[in-house]
Amino acid sequence: MSKPRKPKGRPISGWLILDKPLDFGSTEAVSKIKWLFKAQKAGHAGTLDPLASGMLPIALGDATKTVPYVMDGRKIYEFAVAWGDERSTDDLEGEVTQSSSTRPSEEDIRALLPKYTGVISQVPPQFSAIKIDGNRAYDLAREGETVDIPAREVEVFRLSLLGCTPNLAHFEIECGKGTYVRSLARDFGRDLGCFGHIASLRRSFVAPFAEEAMVTLAELVALEKIESDEERLEALDAFLIDTGEALSNLPHIAITEDQAHRLKMGNPIILRGRDAPTAEPEAYATSRGKLVAIGEIGEGEFRPKRVFVTA
Repeated sequence: MSKPRKPKGRPISGWLILDKPLDFGSTEAVSKIKWLFKAQKAGHAGTLDPLASGMLPIALGDATKTVPYVMDGRKIYEFAVAWGDERSTDDLEGEVTQSSSTRPSEEDIRALLPKYTGVISQVPPQFSAIKIDGNRAYDLAREGETVDIPAREVEVFRLSLLGCTPNLAHFEIECGKGTYVRSLARDFGRDLGCFGHIASLRRSFVAPFAEEAMVTLAELVALEKIESDEERLEALDAFLIDTGEALSNLPHIAITEDQAHRLKMGNPIILRGRDAPTAEPEAYATSRGKLVAIGEIGEGEFRPKRVFVTA
């Protein structure tokens, strides 16, 4: 029987909060970061279109196990809507499908915002990653098919008009998982009777990571001039955020090294003490500040669901 292949790359773990540049796909960005860091595996928490810039959290190594928790986090975008044209992709990339010479007033725009605040029903764009009968909607759209994408509920916590001219309006939005800003531009335009599409889009926040944590691709690529592999990788690793930071919204327990060893073997540990939590569907455990496991607390025990070796 053949031996299992040894994974290529370094078994490092952590989050890299990339300030993704324009005209650079999210998958392309992940591949570049994985190569720069010589990481065994990598993934991202929330796609940004090539025509969008800003925060793209990239998980390396064991941090990929925490991607769902970041995907569920709140997000903040700044975006501009150009009035007059609706486009096939709902942004600058697509072909014009409908046009109007009508332009909305600032008062009309402000009056519309409450309709799109709170829990709203939204139809994702034709060019989106939504699966229809096993196929990505964007693949079907590129083949010329118009597909019926069901509406779904998303949550908008805050929506503000930052400024406007006759042809362009700038907004900021704080929203939950699954919200398509391109759909908002399309729907704004239809409601205002002038049509619209995204002219620019930037993501500044993905909970729990702050804007100050972002690093540009140019900063990382500049380190390639360091000839020593050891020194170059050490300089890159300095940009990584601890894996456990992705779980800061969950209850936390600190444990001993002996308890950490038991969890890493897949065994539950007993929680003692007056302050020990009694029941939590999800919590995370750390030892000496390092993430050990995600699990559930019940009946005086912490039961691991996911364990971390290199976190």
